[in-house]
Amino acid sequence: MGTMLVPPWLEPLLNTSFFDVCRIHGDAARSECNMFCLDCNENAFCFYCRSSKHKDHQVIQIRRSSYHDVVRVAEIQTVLDISGVQTYVINSARVLFLNERPQPKSGKGVAHICEICGRSLLDPFRFCSLGCKLVGIKRNGDASFALDAKNEASTMEGMSRRSVSSRHHQEEELREGSQQDMYPATPSPPASSNARRRKGIPHRAPFGS
Repeated sequence: MGTMLVPPWLEPLLNTSFFDVCRIHGDAARSECNMFCLDCNENAFCFYCRSSKHKDHQVIQIRRSSYHDVVRVAEIQTVLDISGVQTYVINSARVLFLNERPQPKSGKGVAHICEICGRSLLDPFRFCSLGCKLVGIKRNGDASFALDAKNEASTMEGMSRRSVSSRHHQEEELREGSQQDMYPATPSPPASSNARRRKGIPHRAPFGS
């Protein structure tokens, strides 16, 4: 399968096991391995491994819905043509599933089904997941994961925005991890407050007059 149709990192991504506890950072708060590096193309890793080993790499974060792995459309569409794959809105974020999910056989009257596994779909898409689209490409060759030239500019722009967002997210995490910096000691009253209090003293009535 040519790289023009399928990028070299896609199949390893789909075969990777996510959400195991990191061997290095197992005692940390965010130690589950839910990230994948498109440059290294190896195993999943955790938030802390990303900071130390994949700082300047292309990384996507995998999430979970009903015990199945999903990825946000906003992340994956910058590196992959996801046309033809059913998307869903979960927790206000549009996502798609990495792989086929087991289900009972679709009943009669279902308007849309996945061409590969037969899963019922909400909308007129061809595939239920990235995995099924990959099978469809290998079987029929009438689809592709490659982004076409007309989307290249918007893709680069999206990757730039994601990089800025990633840095901002990491900064937020650092602030969350240092709560004493978020709530500094209460400062002494400003000089203007003291001046206002002194201004009221001459108005007090004198004693014994």
